[in-house]
Amino acid sequence: MSTEQNERELETGIVTDLSGKMTYGSYLGLDQLLSAQHPVSSPEHHDELLFIIQHQTTELWLKQLLHELSSARDLLASDDLREALKRVARVKKIQDVMTQQWSVLATLTPTEYAQFRGALGNSSGFQSVQYRAVEFALGNKNERMLQVFADHPENLALLTAEWEKPTLYDEFLRFAARRGLPVPTEILERDVRLPYRESSALVPAIREIYENHQQHWDLYEACEDLVDLEDNFQFWRFRHLKTVTRTIGMKVGTGGSSGAGFLQRALELTFFPELYTVRTSIGS
Repeated sequence: MSTEQNERELETGIVTDLSGKMTYGSYLGLDQLLSAQHPVSSPEHHDELLFIIQHQTTELWLKQLLHELSSARDLLASDDLREALKRVARVKKIQDVMTQQWSVLATLTPTEYAQFRGALGNSSGFQSVQYRAVEFALGNKNERMLQVFADHPENLALLTAEWEKPTLYDEFLRFAARRGLPVPTEILERDVRLPYRESSALVPAIREIYENHQQHWDLYEACEDLVDLEDNFQFWRFRHLKTVTRTIGMKVGTGGSSGAGFLQRALELTFFPELYTVRTSIGS
């Protein structure tokens, strides 16, 4: 059969007898994956499937983010900055995809969402343990979040482990100190279970990197990659806020939060504050 009939012939080498063999579907666990969408609205609303897939897809990307951020920290701890930045580069690309995904959910109108929102009970993205773990990995730690997962031992263990680990910024600053930068001892020895808070004492070390970037090129590049990462995260938070506002206005969230107001306050949080503060002093 030629392409003139708008049909492509199968090449003779293509395996068509797949009995007993690993297949695309079995490798990816597609039977389980594609049967994991369970709308709860009754009668089932057409748009609920989109709502579920949007959030499940996000959770898969969050799993990959945690995988990359964990590796990046291990690599920094072993002084392999180049490979760590490769992980950060991948994180940034995933963030781009996650932010773009909000445009798909934004096709859900307020009227459509209202027709099945009541069936969601108290389920809320606020309860995403992987999202909280990513925030913890980047420095926005909050011990009180652990209680949200008290009834789920595996999730509690995951988030507790992340709460007790150094953040990506901690590992970067430790690496910079080993390279001879004057990172204050109180930062190097801080309690990593606490949220990272800005220290004016660190700014001179960051300024040294920026003002002598030829000497510290890899650290300079790393600083800019971290700024990219934080910018991307804030873009994601902003798109989340605007999608929620577009869909439910100022309604209270299903999980009991103030909704848009709660998301708005997240935009005030920062991961790597000195990387922004230093820009005010450069050149002055």
